[in-house]
Amino acid sequence: MLQNKHPHTSNEIWSYNKSMNLTSYPHLVKQWHPTKNGELTPKQLTSQFMLRHISLGMLLSFICCLLAPSQSHSEDLGLLSLSMRARVSEQTVLGKDAPEVFEEYDVAANFGLPWQSYSTSGWGTGTRLMASAGILRGAGKDALVVSLVPELTLGSEDGRFTLDLGVGGALFSRSRFGVQDYGGPFQFVLTLGVSAPLYKKLGLGYRFLHYSDASVNGPHTIGADFHMIEFNYRF
Repeated sequence: MLQNKHPHTSNEIWSYNKSMNLTSYPHLVKQWHPTKNGELTPKQLTSQFMLRHISLGMLLSFICCLLAPSQSHSEDLGLLSLSMRARVSEQTVLGKDAPEVFEEYDVAANFGLPWQSYSTSGWGTGTRLMASAGILRGAGKDALVVSLVPELTLGSEDGRFTLDLGVGGALFSRSRFGVQDYGGPFQFVLTLGVSAPLYKKLGLGYRFLHYSDASVNGPHTIGADFHMIEFNYRF
C-alpha cells in the first residue's frame, strides 16, 4: 500500500503498485507506506509479479509445444493407465514452507495424446493427459481436488518405464486450511513422475506435485509440495 498524499490519484498509484515493476519507479517507492504493508517490500512485490508472469509464460509455452504439429501420430487416444496415489512426505522443494501439514489421496487416469516419437527399439518420447480427483486434508478440513495436466513422457512405448513432466491446473473446493491460504480455488500444478513395472501390468512410481496460485491472488498466499507414492495399472 502506498501513502495517500494525493487522494485524487490514489487509485492510479495503487494500480501501478499492483501491475508494474515498482522498483523501476523511484517516485512511487518513496510513497510506499512504512507500516501498512507489514513485512512486504517493493522488491518482494516485484519478485511476486515476475514469478506470476514467468509461471504463466511457462504454462503457455509448454502447451504450445505440446500441441505443435508433429509427423508422428498415434491412432489410439484411449486410456493408458489408472493410478492410486498417496502423499508420503512434506519436504519442501519449491517456494515457502507450508505452515500446515497435509494429506492427499487421489486416483488418476492417463490418456494418450497423438504426438509421439519412438524408435524401433521401443524407446522414445510421447505425450499424454493426466486427469485426477481426490481428497486434500489439512488443519482438520477436507477439500475435493480435481486436476488436468498435459504431460511430456520419456521412456518405453509400452509404458513400463516412464519419466514424465507436466504443467497444468487444479481446482480446490476449499483454499484455506487453518493458517494456510492457497489463495483461491484455481491452482497451477507442476508435476514430475517416474514409474517402473512391479508385477505384470502393475507398476510402482514416485510423483512430485506442486500446487501454487503463482501469486495471482496476492503475495501472501502459500502453496505446497507433495511427494507421493503411486501404484498404477497399465492397459
